[in-house]
Amino acid sequence: MPDNSLINSTDPAPEAQMRRLLAIMARLRDPATGCPWDIAQDFASIAPYTIEEAHEVADAIDRQDWGDLEGELGDLLLQTVYHTQMGAEAGHFTFASVARAISDKMIRRHPHVFGTERDDRSAAQQTAAWEAIKAQERGAKAQAPGAPPQSALDGVATGLPGLTRALKLQNRAARVGFDWPDAGGVVDKIAEEARELAAETANPARDADRVEDEYADLMFTLVNLGRWLGVDPEAAMRRVNAKFERRFRSVEAALAAEGRTPAQATLAQMEALWNAAKHGERR
Repeated sequence: MPDNSLINSTDPAPEAQMRRLLAIMARLRDPATGCPWDIAQDFASIAPYTIEEAHEVADAIDRQDWGDLEGELGDLLLQTVYHTQMGAEAGHFTFASVARAISDKMIRRHPHVFGTERDDRSAAQQTAAWEAIKAQERGAKAQAPGAPPQSALDGVATGLPGLTRALKLQNRAARVGFDWPDAGGVVDKIAEEARELAAETANPARDADRVEDEYADLMFTLVNLGRWLGVDPEAAMRRVNAKFERRFRSVEAALAAEGRTPAQATLAQMEALWNAAKHGERR
């Protein structure tokens, strides 16, 4: 019989509950007594859930739903435990080695807190110092035998959401001088990209790949403008998505009060209700 004392522990200490969670994950993955679904998973099959849980954490923060955030943070923590359990089974790493590595990294990247270095730099200056340390770490990796040539873009994960990755790539390029001199140049580029997209879509013989390329160029440049304006593109999209959902639900509610659905209303009627919802938000 398995020992359930750790799994059933009610000890409130953080370290006790962390050991409990690790034990639960190990039990779920036990080849003899675990859950068939959990046993069948691998890094690739779990990765989409990891991304989804991170987005759900961000959503709870946007909504300022702190009770929901507690649960979402637990779901995200489980993803780390899941991956580290599989890593331990394959002999790649353990939860302890992962925790040690991130602890070492935090100490290494904060010499002004954990080392002898003391200064009165601002948060922006500390960010620049952080990036400098990261660049040194990437340089050390590049010098390893067999390592590919170093690039300013190294380490920008391909699995990031597209808008976030675009922002990170642009930030990296800007640090080595590949950037517009001011935001005005970006605005001009947006107009240029919009014209190119309009021309491509107006072409009777338009090619779908070319349309997508022009559309992507426009989006990439819009991300660049957001960078100049200090606007995070993912946060901005979450905000506008929430606004659209809120206003469209208001349109649906107004139509429902009349015994109708959107499918039973004209576009003009729905636009009038949309504008009423928009006006109501601005009062």
